Amino acid sequence: MKILFRTFWISILLLGDVGCKNSTEHENTTIPVRPNIVLILADDQGWGDLSYNGNTNLSTPNIDDIAKNGVSFTNFYVQPVCSPTRAELLTGRHFSRMGVYSTSAGGERFNLGETTIADIFKEAGYRTAAYGKWHSGMQAPYHPNARGFDDFYGFASGHWGNYFDPMLEHNGEIVQGKGFIVDDLTDKGLQFISDNQNQPFFLYLPYNTPHSPMQVPEKYWTKFQDRELTMKHRDSTLELPDFTKAALAMVENIDYNVGRITDHLKNLQLEENTIIIFLSDNGPNSWRWNSGMRGRKGVVDEGGVRTPFFIKWKNKLPAARQIQEIASGIDLLPTLVSLTGISPTLNKPIDGVSLKPLLLDENVEWTDRFVFNHWNGKTSVRSQKYRLDNDNRLYDISADRAQLNDLSEKLPHIRDTLVTAKQRWLSEVDAYSAKDKKRSFPLGHPDFKWTQLPARDGKAHGNIQRSNKYPNDSYFTNWTSVDDFISWDIDVLAAGEFEVDLYYTCASENKGVRMQLSFKNSKISKEITQAHDPPETGRENDRVPRIESYVKDFKSVSMGTIQLQEGPGALRLTAQELTGEKAIEVRLLQFKRIN
Repeated sequence: MKILFRTFWISILLLGDVGCKNSTEHENTTIPVRPNIVLILADDQGWGDLSYNGNTNLSTPNIDDIAKNGVSFTNFYVQPVCSPTRAELLTGRHFSRMGVYSTSAGGERFNLGETTIADIFKEAGYRTAAYGKWHSGMQAPYHPNARGFDDFYGFASGHWGNYFDPMLEHNGEIVQGKGFIVDDLTDKGLQFISDNQNQPFFLYLPYNTPHSPMQVPEKYWTKFQDRELTMKHRDSTLELPDFTKAALAMVENIDYNVGRITDHLKNLQLEENTIIIFLSDNGPNSWRWNSGMRGRKGVVDEGGVRTPFFIKWKNKLPAARQIQEIASGIDLLPTLVSLTGISPTLNKPIDGVSLKPLLLDENVEWTDRFVFNHWNGKTSVRSQKYRLDNDNRLYDISADRAQLNDLSEKLPHIRDTLVTAKQRWLSEVDAYSAKDKKRSFPLGHPDFKWTQLPARDGKAHGNIQRSNKYPNDSYFTNWTSVDDFISWDIDVLAAGEFEVDLYYTCASENKGVRMQLSFKNSKISKEITQAHDPPETGRENDRVPRIESYVKDFKSVSMGTIQLQEGPGALRLTAQELTGEKAIEVRLLQFKRIN
């Protein structure tokens, strides 16, 4: 077995035809340059959550159609959780060499200086848009508008607490969503396609379902609510039937919206010049049917990292082809660059390889390779035939996808080869470097008007508590003393004057509290004169109890303008005096650059 271990210099060679400028010949087929691209990413949808892959619990005809009339990869792998996979899809590089070490509180950001897929296509003349869950940084220069996307609508956090008419953002400005979130994101995608039908476009739709909380429109839930699940997890005692039903209902809603996208492309006669891709970001977020594979979201075994990967380009890519060669999320960028025939400017070498030869030629000579899966200190390695798990047990995946029969003692030479590859890879990528965990949150990028500082990125002091241990969509509560405060570790990128809006709740008996915001020598204060004490919401729409924070309808108030000096420091929100037993609850601060 000839093994490819992708060091930096080998990576460049393996990009192959990334730099082609005009067309690629395959028999009598010529591929035109500059096709449109629609990339659809589901969130926490397992490989088994599709009727195409044999799950009779649900029906996904529109997603299945991409595979049936395009190319599907039988062995396609991503990372075990959300933000690492997104970093790899966007850059073509291993997430662990780019500073991603967590899924919240700043650890989800990949390093500056990376070239994103949106940077590449924007430079090539494409209009670029991302609508959905970003999960790679909230403040510029980590924000999607600073990463190559002309237009962004959605949320930048790791999960969201309300899927019906939620608070979202549009290019940094906070707005109100309309209807069920995936339908709303698709509406934006349809409009983007219409607006750019006469020029090449790159549309990224990172949907946020079936990630919890498990909220889905009634018509989808009704279909599943009383249905008996005929296909279950291999250990049915672990499965929560209502969670599974909610997840599958959410997938059917995704399928409906995928159909809206594909129908719109057909109606605008764009289908033949549009590459459409569907995949998920990790394994399923619960124990449910997944073809008997071991593991789920967060785990580096097959069930946690195998995803559907379907790609369709009518009359350019063969229909109904199934590819057995292993592939990975890091391959997406070089593959699309190759297919579109553009010559990118790359700041750093790519870890992925172009899959175009596999897509176009059934008899291509393909070099064996390794795919690495890593999270939370655990690593597994996949070769074409085998998987070495985190405990160095060896499985023949071609015959034992469920990872039941450990062959490490029978095949020690193969085990040792994979162990060595694992150790070399971990050494090379410098996973989770301590220096990455010390990055502050940037504020006031000179090229962008808005900067949002959510509770997620803040630190509570004194009696203040976070509304939930999962910070992504949390807020601060239990402010009971003038000694309590909230701080944000920020770095002001360019000095200037900023308008500041505070998103808060305040019980009637506590109004009159004066809040102060300070940074270095600058201070502003605001008396909270209007009570606003809404209840937590979410329970009424949850199909099963959630683990994340519930949400509230937070009110915004202008704190005035503040002059911020350039440089790092601690931004502090304090209560100068309390008029009742408590101060306010805090969801976020929104900064608008004035000059």
